[in-house]
Amino acid sequence: MSLPPCPQCQSALTYPDGELLVCPECGHEWSASASTETAEPLTVWKDAVGNALQDGDTVTLIKDLKLKGSSTVLKVGTKARNIRRIQGDHDIDCKVDGVGAMQLKSSVVKKA
Repeated sequence: MSLPPCPQCQSALTYPDGELLVCPECGHEWSASASTETAEPLTVWKDAVGNALQDGDTVTLIKDLKLKGSSTVLKVGTKARNIRRIQGDHDIDCKVDGVGAMQLKSSVVKKA
């Protein structure tokens, strides 16, 4: 019997404790019967104007961004394609034409 990963941190080191499953990495406990279906993330990612963002969306920048450690500036209107929502301060992982893969904050983008 394989146990499902932790719904919070996705750790594969879960173990049963009575009727609960426990994650040793983050300490999250949840019901074994509730883990049969994968839960949607509880966090809703929204862009600067309040539109909900989904994986695979295309977004545009709403302000100029200077790239750290470079003289390159991403201008307003630059498109970021095929976004992926992630946890953290910079909560969007995407590809920007001419720059490559990078992480952005959802507060500086607008859904295209």
